[in-house]
Amino acid sequence: MRTIITGLAALGLMTIPALAQTSDPEPTCKMCAGVYVPAEEIQAYSKKAVAEHRIDQRVRDIDIGKVHVALGVEHRGKLDRPGPQAVAEHDLVSEVYHIIDGSATLKLGPNLVNKKRRPADEETVRLYNGPGNNADDVKDGVSYTLKAGDVVFVPAGTGHLFTHIDDHIDYIMVRIDPGKITPLKDEAASKATLGDYLNKR
Repeated sequence: MRTIITGLAALGLMTIPALAQTSDPEPTCKMCAGVYVPAEEIQAYSKKAVAEHRIDQRVRDIDIGKVHVALGVEHRGKLDRPGPQAVAEHDLVSEVYHIIDGSATLKLGPNLVNKKRRPADEETVRLYNGPGNNADDVKDGVSYTLKAGDVVFVPAGTGHLFTHIDDHIDYIMVRIDPGKITPLKDEAASKATLGDYLNKR
């Protein structure tokens, strides 16, 4: 019996190099160019957010083969307590936050309280994160205290709610859109969005 097992193990090891040689995957994004976003552009979006009282802004939305990936710049001001329907949930788009400044408390979880469908013609639905719901709270949600340098993953279907913001919070958001429901946005479109903010000191 030991001889049989040893022989099978040796046979298995011999087939590994053969499999590696016959497997030759193709890139999922053929001949795609890389995309560079300079710090000055991110800073210009931050200035625009403060000046125009904006929260969510798209910097880029690119096709990387199997999915769309978007980059956003987010700014939220002081918040003592959230209002009604402040929970957001996206059915198809996942998000990753990288906190760059400020601090806040964020609650996450899938169990939405009093959820209501977001209007299909809403700008964020059309351009940023697709269909989903708003809600009043997240039942049994987990709260996290966020600070500069932290990273948060928000999978599609997960409710997210800022319950408190000390003074402000600024973060970079990466959106993953496997259904490619969000429209693309390139450098030229980004510069058009920013206008004079790119030149402001």
